Order: sequence, then structure tokens, then C-alpha cells
Amino acid sequence: MVANTSFLPNFKITHVSGAYWQGDASQPMLQRIYVTCWATRKQLTDYLKQQEEAAKRDHRKLSQQLDLLHFDERAPGAVFWHAKGWKIFQLLTGYLRHQQEEAGYIEVNTPDVMDRELWEISGHWQNYKQQMFAVETPDEKTYALKPMSCPGAVCLYGHDLKSYRELPLKMAEFGKVHRYEPSGSLHGLMRVRHFTQDDAHIFCTKDQLLSECVSTIRLIYKIYQHFGFDNISIKVSTRPKNRIGSEQTWDFLEQTLIQSLQDIDIAYEVSEGEGAFYGPKIEFTLKDAIGREWQCGTIQVDLNLPERFDLSYINEDNQKQKPVMLHRAIFGSLERFIGILIEHYAGHLPFWLAPVQVMIITISEHQQIYAQQVLKQLQNLSLRVECDFGKDKLGYKIRKHTLQKVPFLLLIGEKELEESSVRVRTSKGMDLGLLQMDELEKFLRQAMVSQNENR
Repeated sequence: MVANTSFLPNFKITHVSGAYWQGDASQPMLQRIYVTCWATRKQLTDYLKQQEEAAKRDHRKLSQQLDLLHFDERAPGAVFWHAKGWKIFQLLTGYLRHQQEEAGYIEVNTPDVMDRELWEISGHWQNYKQQMFAVETPDEKTYALKPMSCPGAVCLYGHDLKSYRELPLKMAEFGKVHRYEPSGSLHGLMRVRHFTQDDAHIFCTKDQLLSECVSTIRLIYKIYQHFGFDNISIKVSTRPKNRIGSEQTWDFLEQTLIQSLQDIDIAYEVSEGEGAFYGPKIEFTLKDAIGREWQCGTIQVDLNLPERFDLSYINEDNQKQKPVMLHRAIFGSLERFIGILIEHYAGHLPFWLAPVQVMIITISEHQQIYAQQVLKQLQNLSLRVECDFGKDKLGYKIRKHTLQKVPFLLLIGEKELEESSVRVRTSKGMDLGLLQMDELEKFLRQAMVSQNENR
């Protein structure tokens, strides 16, 4: 609070709006003024430049421009994926599925709708009910759309008795979840009501917990760095006031998380009281290309759900023991992560993630047969290739597909036809010159090899 703006030399009014006093439409309309204020002129200038760049990268605008998806007020907070957007979604899940299989995960799937009793046992009904979608059926049973996948994973684990030889058991799921968010808080892909979580649940012994935390952290770092996120900050969130489980349990879990980070020499901050009601967690926050921070991945350790659901395994002495449950998400919400990627790359997605990787553009109908031959050759390389045989002028076609941010445009005119070549342009307007077909195949193969090496 300051007396007047003379104490705020580095500020700017960003926008103004009307607002009713205390939200009551019967009250007088007031003027709301939004201001950003910084300690130095440079900080203010940098922030305004960042905001200007963020507006250009807005995933809502780019998603329309690139024909990826749309939203409809008849399904608030849910995504209508177009073919190109759904291809990105599939490529992203395919990439993570491959990484998880290499790391020893099995993939499972659990129901979207489950009985209220399950959520009462888990504690979600008591602690999370306000964000759950529930319905009462004609037979007076209450069911809820799952807001998270962990109780389903518990049911899978508890289906039969496990031996210590089967642990650690790593179960991954691309789980569709539903959470009620106030309509005013919905924001494109960044905050939705219906989304997909890359949930995984690791069941292990207490002795295995530390090593599982370490390997999970390494996997998360590997995946983030693949997308160009090298600036990652870590926060350890400890026990909140509203929690379940004993103090002894919380001590053990918090100490293990901190030890896992120390063992691989990763810096972290402690956020007191910010853990989930069932366990402490590690939060991974990414810094994007223009310096904004996005909290994405989490690791949460949990001895409470195994206790509440009476899970067990048979140890080496043929005695029943409680397993530890490790909750893990890397992307968090796939929808939100796609929004982050669109803005991070300003729509210029990496070659392997682009829904259309190559667009073949002809100058006239005389090159169509040759272009079809080029198309078939590139499709045999498992590339996603399309042709534009339209009658529009070449400049218009180039602009159209450049705005679509297709990684490579192949231009074919009479010269290219005669020389069995193509002229190559990038999505950022760089002219790579003429390439013979064997050179083109080598060039694109190398692009794929680089992609696979990074993956």
C-alpha cells in the first residue's frame, strides 16, 4: 500500500474494466484498474516485452490458426480435438509410452465412473468432493467421475495377493479425469474440466522407495530435456494442516523425498504445508522459451492409501507387509502440456511432433504426377506428407503453409520436374535450395535419426 503513484516510478496500467461492488449487480458499477509495478525500469520493460511475446504465442490463437482444436460452450472446459491436434496428442502419448516401457512400466486402464464408497475409502469424498462430478442413479446409488486415477490403481493392485518378488510394480495410465473448475477460471488448454493425466503408480517396499524416487526423477528430467526444458526448479511440499496418516509416516515420506534429490545433487526448495492431504510431494516447474514458469510434473509418496485399502504383499518371511505407493505424473495434464508446448515453440513444433511434417507444393498441374511419386517415396519413409495441388498462385500457397508451420515445404516447378529434384523451404522461411531425390531422402532420414536419438 502506497500513498500515491510518486512512490511507484516503474509501473504501467495494463487494462481497465467495470466491476460491481462486492459482486452485486444491484450495487453501483466501479472502475477496476489493473497495474503492473516493478522495482526497476528494466524489470518493467522486460515484463512488458514478455507479455507482448506471450500474446503472439497464445495457444488459443495458434490452435485456431493451425486447425488443432476448438472449445464449445455446450461442453465447457472440454476439448474438441481436430485431426491435426489429435495427431499431436497421439504422438505425445506414443513418445511417453515408449519411454515408460523402457523404464519398466506396464500400461493399464481403469473405469471413468466408480462408486462413492471407493472415494470415501480413499478420502477424496471428504477432502475433494467440491471438485468432483457426482450423479445419483435411479437405484439410489451415487457414482463419481474420477478426478484422479489413484483409487483405480489401488483396485488393480489389490485384485490379487502380490509377492515381494513382483515389486516394484510400475503401473502407468493415460487416465481421463474430470474436475469441476469455476467457469471463470477456465482458460483454453491450461485449465479445463475434462483432461488426460499421464498417471503412474509405483508399488514398492520401503527399502525400494528411495531408489524408485531417484529413478523417477531421472526419467522426468530426461523427458523434459527432450523438449528443450533445461531450466527446471524443484519444490518439496510438506504436510498440510488437513491431512491423513500418522506423523511418523509423514516424517518417513518427507525425508525420503529430500534424500532422493540430495543423492543426485539436485537443488530444491521446501514449501511448508503445501503437500497433498495424503502425502508430501516433489513439484517440477519448467521455464519456457520466454521465461515463464509452468508447474507440470509431480512425485507423491503415500503410505496412507495402502493402509486405507488394506493392501499388502508377502515378504521374504512369508508375512504380509504394506507396500508404499508412489504417485507420479510427468506432463501432468496432456492437454495443458500441449498448450505449453505450442507457446514454448511458438507453434513451430519439432519435426517428430508436427502433425504434417512435409507439404509438397506444385506450381501447376503439369507437376502432379511427379509430385505423387515424391509423395509415395516419402510416405515409404513413414513421414506424414501432404500435397497441395490447388490452383492458387505459388506465393499464396507458400504463405498458407508457412502460417500452418509445416516444418518443410517442397516446391516443384518445371525445373524441379526436369531435374528430378525439389526446392526445400523451412517453416521459418529459410530456403535450403534444390535437392535431388536421393539427397532429399538422406536429409529427411537424418532428421528422423536425430529425432530418434533425442528420444
